[in-house]
Amino acid sequence: MDDLRAKYIDLIANAADEAALEEVRVGALGKKGEVSLKMRELGKMTPEERKTAGPALNALKDEINAALSARKAALADAALDERLKGEWLDVTLPARNRRLGTIHPISQVMDELTAIFADMGFAVAEGPQIDSDWYNFDALNIPGHHPARAEMDTFYMNRAEGDDRPPHVLRTHTSPVQIRSMEAQGAPIRVIAPGRVYRADYDQTHTPMFHQVEGLAIDRDISMANLKWVLEEFVKAYFEVDDVKLRFRASHFPFTEPSAEVDIQCSWEGGVLKVGEGDDWLEILGSGMVHPHVLRSAGVDPDEWQGFAFGMGIDRIAMLKYGIPDLRAFFDSDLRWLRHYGFSALDMPTLHGGLSR
Repeated sequence: MDDLRAKYIDLIANAADEAALEEVRVGALGKKGEVSLKMRELGKMTPEERKTAGPALNALKDEINAALSARKAALADAALDERLKGEWLDVTLPARNRRLGTIHPISQVMDELTAIFADMGFAVAEGPQIDSDWYNFDALNIPGHHPARAEMDTFYMNRAEGDDRPPHVLRTHTSPVQIRSMEAQGAPIRVIAPGRVYRADYDQTHTPMFHQVEGLAIDRDISMANLKWVLEEFVKAYFEVDDVKLRFRASHFPFTEPSAEVDIQCSWEGGVLKVGEGDDWLEILGSGMVHPHVLRSAGVDPDEWQGFAFGMGIDRIAMLKYGIPDLRAFFDSDLRWLRHYGFSALDMPTLHGGLSR
């Protein structure tokens, strides 16, 4: 696949006109294209081989499509420049849209999430990125023997010999913000907590620093039905579809009981994700009813109050919505990538005006 990637990226970069570019596209992604033929071979592979080859092929296809789009735009700009050199100035020609800065996709999605949940009455809560292990683990009903507390998964802050203060960590999720918010405000409460989190992992879909958003709603009569409605409204607004089916699967998280992972209805035709149609399912978040231990840890009486919580990766839902194939590119500081995937600094996402324009 590395050879295929190098071959077609080079051919796309050297395509002299749109006809040559279309010939490259057909050779790679047409019915008898090399990448398409590789996709057909997935059915002959073992399940273990498909787990590796499938995502790699989809990433390759997305990368080729992105390179084709970028080259097509560059050819169009070059053709227009060449034509204008030999013509008088046409004052009726629309002005070029020059961005005053570019918004990173993560910042864009955070603004989109804030707009969606604000419309449902959720405030934004923030907390420290370095926190004690009590807030990060104990208060959230994560026991001392849990794998997440191992140094191979969590970044612990260095302590001087003889320091008997509680150990501190780079927070592994934004759930500590929920504890601090309940401590400060009590119940009822309705907040989302977006922000950076840290875990010791690095590959195409994991980085040591990434972003999460978690939601919390506590009141006297909140149930799983309320959770289902909130998540349905969020998915419809975020992916900008009229209707979508959600599937709740029983799971286990220490801080919720009962717990559920949530899948959304989708299709993957031609390697393109379409939410709200098709027969496939895609897992996007975890959720559940807040465990009584968590409420007690935050000073809230579980006999009087109850509520739900949910959490999802902001980077992952940004990749799904905007077709970004590799998580690591979010943090490469590549201006070419940012200009391609970024957003206008003056277009603030709103529900009435459109989230992504």
